[in-house]
Amino acid sequence: MIKNKKAQLKTKKLKISSLQLLKNRSAQLKIQQMAFVLVAVVLFFVVVGIFILKVSVANLREQKDVLEEDNARLLVAKLANSPEFSCGEGFGTARANCIDLDKVMMLKENIEKYTGFWGVGNIEIIRIYPVREEGNIECNLGNYPNCNWIKLKEGAETGFGGETYVSLCRKEKYTDKIDNKCEIGKLIAG
Repeated sequence: MIKNKKAQLKTKKLKISSLQLLKNRSAQLKIQQMAFVLVAVVLFFVVVGIFILKVSVANLREQKDVLEEDNARLLVAKLANSPEFSCGEGFGTARANCIDLDKVMMLKENIEKYTGFWGVGNIEIIRIYPVREEGNIECNLGNYPNCNWIKLKEGAETGFGGETYVSLCRKEKYTDKIDNKCEIGKLIAG
């Protein structure tokens, strides 16, 4: 009988430890499920964060391009109204976006003194109206004013180029008097 009681006690202990093992396994399974759910939630938020970051970076690039274009337009307007280019009051009243071609021709002869002054690689002035029948003729002191294209500065482009329409004015002698002559042109910088 004692052997039987010992056998019963062993059986009870085995049953209890089997129940405890089952309880431990189900607890471990719940912990694993919770861990997988946490990993899935973290991965979801990481993917959402990457998507938001990608959209934000794309918007920043678009804004950068728009700002560079605006800066190019403002730079060209600033060039047209700078003292080296502008008509000032030499043609009556002060005018916006008016370029004194006589000044520009003298500037062209001394452009090496202005290296890096404007922060652009190329500066060109093109006469649009009246149209010259001869085609595109680059201006120099020998053929000025019978030309329609002044290349002030030639170099590597520095980003977005800008252009603006301007009045191209110069002094011209008719018989005995000096008269103001203005034409339509375009200032291009980049």
